[in-house]
Amino acid sequence: MKKLLYSVLAACVVSISICVVGCKDGETYAERKKKEERSIGQFLQDNDFVGKINPITEEQFYAQDSMTDLSKNEFVRFNKDGIYMQIVNKGEGPTMVELAKGRKDTTVTRPILCKFLEYDIQGGDTTLTNMTFNKDMTSKIDEMMCNYEHYSRSYSASFTKGEMKTTYGSPVPTGWLKPLDFIRLTKVDGEEAKVRIIVPHTSGTNNASGHVQPFYYEITYMIPPNY
Repeated sequence: MKKLLYSVLAACVVSISICVVGCKDGETYAERKKKEERSIGQFLQDNDFVGKINPITEEQFYAQDSMTDLSKNEFVRFNKDGIYMQIVNKGEGPTMVELAKGRKDTTVTRPILCKFLEYDIQGGDTTLTNMTFNKDMTSKIDEMMCNYEHYSRSYSASFTKGEMKTTYGSPVPTGWLKPLDFIRLTKVDGEEAKVRIIVPHTSGTNNASGHVQPFYYEITYMIPPNY
């Protein structure tokens, strides 16, 4: 009798476990989006990178000459895509938009080198970075080939080498391209542009989009010294 009772209890435990897993896996897209919004909201209030974040509107951002006040820990929120961005350093040199002015062809193409850190906001863990150092004390650099189409004012890019390409493939997430309207493309020996950015799944990697996951990035942008 006891063996039968234990068997029934064990079966109940297994059934409950399967139900819990099944319910979790069966989350709707709307439920996952709400979960994403909550996790971003919590990250704004408390995180281990910059502390409590002060969101500002696009209007305020443009009124401040497209800058965020670091002393107030400001991040601008873009209404169209829900991206939050803080410009730590605008860098030196021209923007992609400035490079396109006065050109006969409609597209400007530049290789851009990036150092980055990727943090899974929901998972609470750093998932990828190229800021670690090799034995010769040089860090790895990711490279993307970026195109700016002057008439449509749009960007497209592909990773050509580095950790992002190895992990996620060639397509560059649109969240990584968002800062290019506001930063300057510095050569490696100059003062590099740096941003901090919160990227919802709709502007993230294919992996983030498929799992409805938001990520926090710290990214520096520069162009090769011999270009």
